[in-house]
Amino acid sequence: MTSRRPYSARTALLAASPIVLAVALTACTPSQPDSPEPTSPVVQLGAPGESNRTLSPEEAAGLDAPEHNDVDSAFMLAMIRHHQQAIEMTALVDDRTDDRDIRLLAERMSVSQTDEKAQITSWLQERFIPVNGDGSGHDGHDAASMPGMLTDEQFAELEAASGDEFDRLFLEYMIQHHEGAVQMVDDLYADGGGQESATDQFARHVESDQGIEIARMQQMLAEREG
Repeated sequence: MTSRRPYSARTALLAASPIVLAVALTACTPSQPDSPEPTSPVVQLGAPGESNRTLSPEEAAGLDAPEHNDVDSAFMLAMIRHHQQAIEMTALVDDRTDDRDIRLLAERMSVSQTDEKAQITSWLQERFIPVNGDGSGHDGHDAASMPGMLTDEQFAELEAASGDEFDRLFLEYMIQHHEGAVQMVDDLYADGGGQESATDQFARHVESDQGIEIARMQQMLAEREG
């Protein structure tokens, strides 16, 4: 008859030691805190000429997305007519000059302003703002109400020119036209508009893009005059 080995307390402890050890290690290991979710700073864009400001978490949490206002609507309605006249000006180029730089410049402007006009139209439609007519026109009323617009007399002068004379007038009048668009952006912010995100982004794009083109046209004009 085979004798059984006594089951002592020490044997029981050794048998249970893997479980005890695991429990002990679990109890001694400090719990890992949940990693905080990364947060990005919220920057409030300043108006042209003013610096941006980083908002505190409390300020950012209390922000409501601004909606468009009457100033935004008036800006967009005016800008769609302003862009239309620039498109009409570029349409004159192919038949009146062989200058490669002028033609390339006009083509770029036509594409960009046509695209921006479509953006404006979508902006207005999404906010149920009617567009009067097709947005075209270079009449005296438009010229009086919007900076940079060519008068009937100026547009007729450009239309009748050709060659070097057309190149000079095109650059001079398009600089005037672009500077008017930049002025319209300044007026937008000065009058309390541009707080809505979509309006702000569009206005800043117009200001940047046309500012670059103004500098380029001024350089082209200086090269031709010099």
